[in-house]
Amino acid sequence: MSEGAPPEPTPAEDLRTTEVDLGGLVNVLATHLYSTPLVALRELVQNAHDSHTRRLLEDPDGDHHPLIRVRGDAARRTVAIEDTGAGLTEPEIHAYLATVGTGYTRMLRDLTGNQELIGAFGLGFLSAFSVADEVVVTTTSHREPQLGHRYRSRGGEQYQVDPVPARPRPGTVVELTLKAEHAHLADEDALREVLGRYCVLLPIPVYVGDDEQPVNSVEVPWRGTGRPATAPAPDEHAARMRFATAFGRRFEPLTAFPVDPVEGGTDAIGLLWVQDGGTYGSSDNRDLAVYLRGMLLAEDARDLLPSWAGFIGGVVESNRLTPTASREDLQRDEHYRALQRTLTDAIVDGLYETARLRPAAWRRILTRHGQDLLGAALCDERLFTLLADDVPVPTSQGDLTAGALRAMGGGAVHVALGSGGGFEEMLYRAMRVPIARGDRYAVLPFLRRYAQLRGCRLVELGSEHGDRELFRDPERPLPAGEAAWLAGALADEGEQLVPARFDPPGLPLVLVPDREAELKARIEDDQADARIPSAALRLARAFTARTDGEVRARLYLNLSCPAVLDLLAAYRTGHTGSATAAGLLRSLKVIMAAASAGSADSSGGDLTAALSGIGTAVSALTAAVPVGLPDVPDTLGALSEET
Repeated sequence: MSEGAPPEPTPAEDLRTTEVDLGGLVNVLATHLYSTPLVALRELVQNAHDSHTRRLLEDPDGDHHPLIRVRGDAARRTVAIEDTGAGLTEPEIHAYLATVGTGYTRMLRDLTGNQELIGAFGLGFLSAFSVADEVVVTTTSHREPQLGHRYRSRGGEQYQVDPVPARPRPGTVVELTLKAEHAHLADEDALREVLGRYCVLLPIPVYVGDDEQPVNSVEVPWRGTGRPATAPAPDEHAARMRFATAFGRRFEPLTAFPVDPVEGGTDAIGLLWVQDGGTYGSSDNRDLAVYLRGMLLAEDARDLLPSWAGFIGGVVESNRLTPTASREDLQRDEHYRALQRTLTDAIVDGLYETARLRPAAWRRILTRHGQDLLGAALCDERLFTLLADDVPVPTSQGDLTAGALRAMGGGAVHVALGSGGGFEEMLYRAMRVPIARGDRYAVLPFLRRYAQLRGCRLVELGSEHGDRELFRDPERPLPAGEAAWLAGALADEGEQLVPARFDPPGLPLVLVPDREAELKARIEDDQADARIPSAALRLARAFTARTDGEVRARLYLNLSCPAVLDLLAAYRTGHTGSATAAGLLRSLKVIMAAASAGSADSSGGDLTAALSGIGTAVSALTAAVPVGLPDVPDTLGALSEET
């Protein structure tokens, strides 16, 4: 054979059959296929449901009263699942019950096209061996109502079938003798809780013990109720809320809205609701359960919901979704992706419906989930349109809408880039103008988009451009000599003196940190690699590469302030008290910076030295000036009152 040529076909007589270690296979499938032993209950109840569906298909005119009853016996450590379905003949026991991977349900669905049948892989019965030492199946087929058969197996690898008296009615009982570690499953209260969630959408009633009320008696609002056509329809929203309240596990629902099938998209139908649980942009309380043909398939299918919807819970059912072999998760195929799109649309439409029809619920949603909704609005243009004027924004005066911020800001929206109150809050409190807290989740990008949408100015305080909005240029520039003297007298290392005009005029100066320099220092710290994810760190470092970080703060000197004007006048005349007065202002700068930063350590100056400097300046001024002489600027006295 030449090099690179394909191998010649193997002669048929050399083909061999793959050997299967049945014991090992049973152990893997029964013990490791399912994530929780509770799945065994789901699978066996599902088999009972399919048995009823099969009987209706094969004997539609027969006397059939479908029900499933599950009994637990804690003393005997047993659980029994009984149905009044089709039952099994002896050949069917051998062909389907005792053959791994062969399912009568799958074959019947392929033949009839009936989508109510749940089973697919022929593996469900095997789950019984994940929780039971012994499994006993007693059955009578509706085809042979005079015969009874009993299947018995320990471990699933070997079994025996014996004749027994026929059951009073066709059907099957599967009895599990539980392993010691799963004895808690025999508790009927536990069975009610588990089956009430697994079976809530099954159309066949499921009872526990001797209960007269089935565990799946909750009204399903998206299904028909069987009322006469003349009967009045109940309040649809009230029915949704009852279901959401009964099904929701952690939070009270604030409102609920439907998920409807989409032609050419998905067949999914169900209900979503907004959960009453305080959330924040970084939290994820998404809670979605997915049912396939009425049986719980995925209890935590949060990835079907958009990532911004951390406040949404819900239930959907579909016949098109493809389960994994364990039937505890979904394959990420085109039906899965179509459902993702449908759920996103349903949330947006539901929020619009709530805002329009239920204002009280809408106010509660905005109060509870304002932070989440700020981020959500940035992810969907339809949501932004809905929320732009309603969603609360955290500000220096509490939560306000962007519209209120704009109105109270004289047509401009003001947002602070730094954390904490800072100088901005001090200034704007004096002017009675609220400023948004741009360090909070999604606030800054939301307000940027809002300003674009409404055509208003956005003043970003803490950026160089935003500071120019706040600190206006002086009417006449200071002479270079005076500016140099003031810089030497008032500014510390890393601070840039900027002559300006701003309100209120009684405030002589303000020290403004450079937020980009602050960020650069934080991300270039040796510990940043441990604190910040690598992708975010690379992005931040690319952003701060445009600044050298040498100017850590700008010292804005208010040339509208009488005290500053008097200080300059004293300097120009060579008054000996000008240096002392400048020292007083320098101390004032440090004290104000410490107060606006929230702590002395973050002020950039020595607070203790500043306090001592005030005492020194007062002593020097009082010693140098005889009583009654007006040589030292008397506005410095007024300055102390203003500040």
